[in-house]
Amino acid sequence: MTDERPYAALLAKGEDRRQRILTAAQRLLKRHGWRGITLGRIAREAGVSPAGLLHHFESKEALLHAAVDARDAYDEAHADMDADLITQLESVAERFHRAPDLVGMFAVLLVENLDPDDPLHDRMFGRYRASVRTIAEGIRRGQRAGRYRADLDPDVKAVEIVAFLNGIETSWLLDPSIPLTEVFTEYTGSLARQLAPVAGTP
Repeated sequence: MTDERPYAALLAKGEDRRQRILTAAQRLLKRHGWRGITLGRIAREAGVSPAGLLHHFESKEALLHAAVDARDAYDEAHADMDADLITQLESVAERFHRAPDLVGMFAVLLVENLDPDDPLHDRMFGRYRASVRTIAEGIRRGQRAGRYRADLDPDVKAVEIVAFLNGIETSWLLDPSIPLTEVFTEYTGSLARQLAPVAGTP
C-alpha cells in the first residue's frame, strides 16, 4: 500500500503557510488598510517568500477576499441564527474579544471600500444588505411569535442595528479601552425594551 504520509505532511505544511499568510494580512490590514500594504510586506510579516505567498494567493485582491472569507467563516461558526435577535447581539462583544484582528480588519476594509471602484465595494455592499435583511427577518419572526411589537418597521430597525454594530467596531478599533461588554449590555437592554410589545395591545 502506498505510504500517503509524506503527501499529507506536505498538505498540512501548505495549509499552515496559507494560514500564516492570512493571519499576517489580517493584522496588517487592521493597522494600515489595503492601500497601505504590499504583498511583499505581508510575505515578510508571515515569514514566507513573495513566491510562496503567490502560490496561495495569486493577487492582492484574491488575498483581500480570502481575508474577508475568514471573517465570514468566523461569524458563521459563532452565530446561532435560530436564536432570538437580542440573544444573538448579546454574544457579539465576546466575539470581538476573541478575534480582535478579524474585527479590526473588517472595520478598516469597510471604510476603505465605499467607492464603487474599490476592490471590495460590491462584496461589502452585498454583505451590508444581507445583514440588514437577516436582522429584519429576525424581527419579523419575533413579531409573528408575539415577542416583539407589531407596529415597528423591521427594515428601519434593522438598519439602525447594523449601524450600531458597524459604529461600535470602528469606535473599539479607535479606542480599545471602551467597556465593550457594558456597551453591548446597555444597547441590547434598550433594544429589548423598544421591541417589547406594548401592554394591552394585541
